[in-house]
Amino acid sequence: VTSQQVIMGDVAKGAKLFKQRCAQCHTVEAGGAHKTGPNLNGLFGRKTGQAEGFAYTQANISKGITWGEDTLFEYLLAPKKYIPGTKMVFAGLKKEKERNNLIAYLKKMTNANK
Repeated sequence: VTSQQVIMGDVAKGAKLFKQRCAQCHTVEAGGAHKTGPNLNGLFGRKTGQAEGFAYTQANISKGITWGEDTLFEYLLAPKKYIPGTKMVFAGLKKEKERNNLIAYLKKMTNANK
């Protein structure tokens, strides 16, 4: 995956996607609770499997990549293909535009630009 595929998405559309597809398992605010999935605050620049206090699978911990626009773009296409053994049951977002919108929202809401 090249960074060229990752273009700035629409934050408002990303917020709607997050609410529909992600919020049942994830929170984004600082100090937010872990749910079925980890709190995503501080996601950008963090290595896989490193949100404090969340019980990750060994596959997630061992992946060893750092989350950024490019890695999220690929991961959100098919999480179980990108990290075989992850417990994330989400099937993924096939449309590039939806992934870009969700990434734009996550960048804004998870303090990516501290």
